[in-house]
Amino acid sequence: MRKPLVAANWKMQGSRQFLVSYFDGFQKALSTELEQSVDIVLFPPFVYLAQAVKMLEQAAESVKYDCVGIGAQNLSQFASGAFTGEIAADMLADVGCRYVLVGHSERRSLYGESSQMVAEKFVAARNCGLTPVLCVGESLEERENDATLDVVNSQLKAVIDLAGLAAVTEAVIAYEPVWAIGTGRTASPEQAQEVHCAIRAMLADAGEKTRILYGGSVKAENAQALFAQPDIDGGLVGGASLDAGEFAAICKNAQPK
Repeated sequence: MRKPLVAANWKMQGSRQFLVSYFDGFQKALSTELEQSVDIVLFPPFVYLAQAVKMLEQAAESVKYDCVGIGAQNLSQFASGAFTGEIAADMLADVGCRYVLVGHSERRSLYGESSQMVAEKFVAARNCGLTPVLCVGESLEERENDATLDVVNSQLKAVIDLAGLAAVTEAVIAYEPVWAIGTGRTASPEQAQEVHCAIRAMLADAGEKTRILYGGSVKAENAQALFAQPDIDGGLVGGASLDAGEFAAICKNAQPK
């Protein structure tokens, strides 16, 4: 059985004080039962990664946080060099990151990351022991043109061609319809399940072990219905994850029933 995973993508939001208050609120909401049944990942901005890792280590002295990991929102496809402003995978591992987002729709649409670049970043993450959370998804125009599965298949294929099918099935995949990110619109549980099922089929038999998350305006009020679908193994949560109490409620909704 696949253990659910719920991830908080804070994007370009937060502060040192925010981390202090967030961890305090989240620690109070985290139960032993939840820890044993759900994996949780926090994705703060780069400048707060080291602080988040340290706070997690300190919290572990009083509360077991084995299920919680810290991840980065992006990385360079290069190992080192004259790339001003970029962050290498081994730097992320060095400060204690365990995960990294790869190919988020905002990176693809706002910064022009191609599927080939996403594949290279995926490989860079794997080479340094990080677990990539590979994001795939279609725009509203592509969905309206019935191209959803073609788009998702193309995005996955680019990574499989470079990294290999086994590497992709060992990672985490997040299906995030671009039209539902930050818009308040959410794919219906049935729409999301249809794509998740298709992604698992694309991965063949090995895909049965792969965790596939849904991302796109996930909130406490819709999480239970989404997570109840057989091929949805958790969520990649944006705005709602900035509220520690709501994010904890979303995590609780991911517990196997």
